[in-house]
Formats: sequence, structure tokens, C-alpha cells
Amino acid sequence: MITCRQLLDRLTEALRAAGVDSPRLDARLLLAHLLGVESSWLFSHPDHLLDAEQEAAALALGERRCRREPVSRILGRREFWSLSFRIGPETLDPRPDTETIVEAALGVIADRQATLSILDLGTGSGCLLLALLSELPQAEGLGIDISGEALAVAADNAGRLSLNHRARFARGDWGRGIDGLFDVILANPPYIRDQDIDGLDPEVTVFEPRAALAGGADGLDCYRALAADAARLIRPGGAVVVEVGQGQAEAVAAILGAQGLSLVEIRRDLGGIERCVVMSRAAEPEK
Repeated sequence: MITCRQLLDRLTEALRAAGVDSPRLDARLLLAHLLGVESSWLFSHPDHLLDAEQEAAALALGERRCRREPVSRILGRREFWSLSFRIGPETLDPRPDTETIVEAALGVIADRQATLSILDLGTGSGCLLLALLSELPQAEGLGIDISGEALAVAADNAGRLSLNHRARFARGDWGRGIDGLFDVILANPPYIRDQDIDGLDPEVTVFEPRAALAGGADGLDCYRALAADAARLIRPGGAVVVEVGQGQAEAVAAILGAQGLSLVEIRRDLGGIERCVVMSRAAEPEK
């Protein structure tokens, strides 16, 4: 038998030796997941005894993290915008910086009770669309992804969050073949330069779907692919809100601007990096 404190100490040391940035936190999250409790429970039950089977299972989870598999991948879920999202092998693991996109989209919506139509290009887990719908009770949204597996995860998340009556998902290649007009268009496309991917942390290079990372030789291929359709599909007065990589904001604004959209804002994330470009199509003048 081993106590929670002893097992946490053992896991923490193993993770620290493997170069994990937050070994104690990760150890706590893994053990709490195994026991089916909140991580805070471990603080108040440090002497809770675990049997040999539980110990072995916890160490197995620790070995996965030592191989640099992200905790969110091990747990199969990630918290985003205070909501719990299931993730899978075909979906990007949502990052806190991406919440900047939700904040920026909400910032350009004058009336959160309005009936709005939202398009999410490259929806992945559906986190952007569903986070926005959770704040806009009268809005409806469409999530597009080229991966059928990702769409299944997004639809499952919509059901889990009781948003499936306002969110639908369809397979597609960015905005190609889509008709209609939308009040808000969201996108977090791949934007890492192909040659830079292998130099990233193992958590990214090994465990993230490469198709969700690779943005071509200059990282901008996907913006070029979606720009014309985004401009075609945005309603006059609406906003196109896209995530960008470090140092890409001006180039992305120029790509979208060449399609007739106007720059509204470049928004920085919590780290001070220009993370989000907001563009709009001018409202039609009143007759």
C-alpha cells in the first residue's frame, strides 16, 4: 500500500527527471484522473491509501507523461473558456492563447442577445464555435473541417455542452462550397512553417496532428486558401476573426485585406504576442 502523498512524490520526481515543466501539477492531475476525483481532493486526503493496482495504473500514466505525451491527451479532454472539451488524435489541443479569439469575437458583437449566424472554418474539437455559442444564447453556428474524425469529436462536444440544437458540423475544405452569409467567421488555421515543426516541443511534434500545424513554407498557405471565401461569406458589418502565429499579423491582415476586408483590430494574447486579427466588411449604406 502507498499513500497519495508518497505516490505524488514518486510521480513528481519521475516527471521532473524527464524534463516536464510542471511535474507536481501534472502528477496531481494524473492521479486525480485515475481516482475519479478533483485534484483539490488530494490536498485534503494526502494519507489516503492506494492499492497495488492503483499504484501501477498511476505509474503507467506517469510513464506516458514522461514520454512527453500532454496531460490533456492522456485525459482525453481539455478545459477551454471554462468548458470541458473532449479531444482526439485528429483534433488540435486547444491552447489558452486561443481564448483570445473568443474574446475578440465577443468584442465586436454589439448585442449578445441578437440572432446571429457563426461560421467556424477548421473547427477541430469545436472549441471556438461552442465557446462563442455558450455566450450568445440566440446564435447558431456551422463548423467545417476536412477531417471526419474531428467532426465527430466536435459533434460530441456540442452534445455534452447541450449546444447541439444550435451547432451543426459538416465536412469541407475551408469555405469552398458553402453558401449564405454569416455575422461572424472564426478560424484557427495551421500557421507553423513546415520547416519549423520538428524543432518544437515533443508535446507538439509527436502528439499534435501535423495537418493542424503545417502552414506551408511561410506559414500562410491556409490564410490564402480561406481568404476569398471568408470575404464572400461574411455579412456586411460582420467580422472575420482569425488566430495567427507570432509575427504574422500584418501579413495575414494584408491577405484578407486584398479580398476587400478592412482591419478592425490586432489583439494580443496574455503573453503580449499579436495573436488575433479581426477584419470586417463595411456595412452597406442605408438607402
